[in-house]
Amino acid sequence: MSSLSQAATPPLPAAQPDRADIASRDASIVLGLTLPTDTVLYLLLPLNAAAFGVTLAEAGLLLAANRLVRILGYGFVARSYERQGPRVACTVAAFGAAGSSLGYALLPGIWWLLAARLVWGLSFAAMNIATQALATAEPKNAARRSGKSRAIISAGPMVGLLGGAALAERAGPQAVFLVLAAVALLALPFAWRLPTGAGGPVKSPGPRFALPTRLDVWSFVQGFALDGIFILGLSVLAARAMPEGAVLAAGTALALRYLAEVVLGPPAGALAERFGTARLLVLVSLASAAGLLLNGLGALWTGAILVVLLRGLLQPLPAPVAAAAYPGPGRVPALARLATWRDLGAGLGPLAAGLLLPVLEPWLLYGGTALVLAAAAVAVALPRRR
Repeated sequence: MSSLSQAATPPLPAAQPDRADIASRDASIVLGLTLPTDTVLYLLLPLNAAAFGVTLAEAGLLLAANRLVRILGYGFVARSYERQGPRVACTVAAFGAAGSSLGYALLPGIWWLLAARLVWGLSFAAMNIATQALATAEPKNAARRSGKSRAIISAGPMVGLLGGAALAERAGPQAVFLVLAAVALLALPFAWRLPTGAGGPVKSPGPRFALPTRLDVWSFVQGFALDGIFILGLSVLAARAMPEGAVLAAGTALALRYLAEVVLGPPAGALAERFGTARLLVLVSLASAAGLLLNGLGALWTGAILVVLLRGLLQPLPAPVAAAAYPGPGRVPALARLATWRDLGAGLGPLAAGLLLPVLEPWLLYGGTALVLAAAAVAVALPRRR
């Protein structure tokens, strides 16, 4: 990525290169403090559906709703971000995150909770665009900033999952979300430190139904395979392998996912700066495909740990690759498209896993998924046609 869009934030002077680092760090802290309001819901809602006034089927709908609104709303959020800038976008989003968490705690029933999920979905979209756009605002050290950003962001869910589980045992799930709402409000001072926006022309993200680029396809496949098939399949295969401790084992693997991003995010950025971000993305994707194949062949925990660790390396890489491919005014729309395709894949992945795992052998499902992920990664490495 070359420079931050004129419509997004004022240009960062060359004499103060640390401004990009500071802005990226502050945006990451905002998302890190607010993201537990979502990740902890994934832990507590299915286990306590009745306490929230919903059925298990309705809980599944609620967990998917935030992705649906992001798929439909990323273009709008990207245009709003470019007009208003990261300070306004992240301040409003932090209030939205706190409000949605209060909704989980105080407003039981499907319709109130659905409204809260939709508010969270749009809030996350704004903060997600901000963290990626600010990390890639200056081309120099963009991958390094992206790696540090992922480490900061992932620390929030990692602590939130552990603390939320412990607090829920003692005080119930609603109390957890009251606490998380207060934690989300702690993000406001960091949001207010972000750069202000500047009015100006906004580049359209392109037709809603335009053909995806090869990077968009890779993002869809990554969401489908690593955030969809892998996560749901891990629970199912763990239950088959060890019925007694499946929940604890799968939950530990999920927490390890965020720990991997905290520990491996900064090294991933440094490696990308040295060897090339796109090249590293392809290599890590191919290695992740090998981990999925191991899962399917019966090496469940070896494959799971490999995929989780590689995901920690992979997370910081897509944004700098997209930024380099679509510099200038096309950068923020490209980041929004990338996130939209990933959400679409991550939403369809669990549905596919739920339908196919009962009827297909694991080696066939995971082998096919690994093959598609490897093919999408190789396609990213091919030269772009002008």
